[in-house]
Order: sequence, then C-alpha cells, then structure tokens
Amino acid sequence: MRKRYIVLIILILVTIFLVYGLYILNYIPHKSYSNEYFNIEKYTSKIDMDNDGIDDATDILNNVRDYIKTKPKYQSKYYDTGYPNDNYGVCTDVVAFGLLNAGYDLKELVYNDISNNKDLYDIEIIDKNIDFRRVRNLKIYFDRNAIKLTNDIKDIKEWQGGDIIIFDKHIGIISDKRNKNGVPFVIHHASIYQKYYEEDILEYRNDIYGHYRIS
Repeated sequence: MRKRYIVLIILILVTIFLVYGLYILNYIPHKSYSNEYFNIEKYTSKIDMDNDGIDDATDILNNVRDYIKTKPKYQSKYYDTGYPNDNYGVCTDVVAFGLLNAGYDLKELVYNDISNNKDLYDIEIIDKNIDFRRVRNLKIYFDRNAIKLTNDIKDIKEWQGGDIIIFDKHIGIISDKRNKNGVPFVIHHASIYQKYYEEDILEYRNDIYGHYRIS
C-alpha cells in the first residue's frame, strides 16, 4: 500500500512538472489581458505612412496578425525576391511583413542605410535580398532610425502593440495582449517546434537587446 502512495505521489509530481514545463514553453495557452485592464492608454501613432486611415502602430500590429494567420513554416532560405514568396519564413519576416503593409519597405530602407553607412554595418558584400532579414543588421538599423525605448519589462506602460523588440539573434513585434503582470506578449517566429506565434515569453528571457517604435 505504501509503495502505491509513493508511486502516486511521483506521478502527480511528474505531471505537475510536465504541465508547468509545457506552460512555460507556451504549449499551453496563457490567459491574456488588455491595456484597459491595467488602465494603460493605447498608444496611437501620429503617423500613417501608407495613408490608409490607420495609424502606424495599429497598422503594423494588424499586418503582423494577418501574416501569422498564414501559419508560415520556420525555415531559413534565400529569396531572389527578398521577401519570402512561399509559406516559409524566419523571425525577421514577421517584422518585415508587418512594416511593409504599413508603408515601410524594410528591404529598401535597410539597403539604403547600409549603402550609405557601410562601415557601421561591417559588411563586405551588400546583398539587398538578405541583409534586411538579418537580426544583427536590423539592430543597427533601428538603433539609428527608430525611437529607442526602455528594455525594462516592469515598466509596462512603455510597452505597446506594434513596438519592435530585439533579442540576442531574435526579433519580434510587441502584442497588445498582456499577461497577469501586465507584461506584453510577443508575436514572433522562433522555431519549427513553436505552436503559437503570439506568446507570453518576455518574463522568461534575459537577452533583450532593444525595444523600438517606428517614428
């Protein structure tokens, strides 16, 4: 009888750890909250780059959500078109497509900035079709061409949907959904094992390199 209790306790503990692990890895959906729940005023950009009647912050967030609805498969490939033209992509494509349909052609913007400031990017051969899809280059580009914001995730009011976040070798778009602490979810594409594209990950990362807003 005692052995049965021990086995039962072990099974319960294993189940708890398994569920917790799946939760941390976002295989189990996290409850989300809105800005209003935390009395945070939604940021509305004063710019509408593509003149579609939607401010840039909202436009970028809407476009990113439209992109992830296509459920792109994670795979790093080179495209003569620059932007992927099939159902594959990587983390930088989430940002690139989000900005593209808001009036910002990241391929052209990054190419022009690299061409005029090649020494800053430390690039020997410029390749317009791939340079804008490299996190390292985007870090330099946004440092120079976007509004730099806090990296402190506890300063929750300073994080708004449509912002850009850069990690070590990874990038994504800040969601307008938040966890129970008010920390925003991130819309990103990290690996072939990722189940959802909009995830509660910021509190589990210690490699935030930059937080930006399109200006």
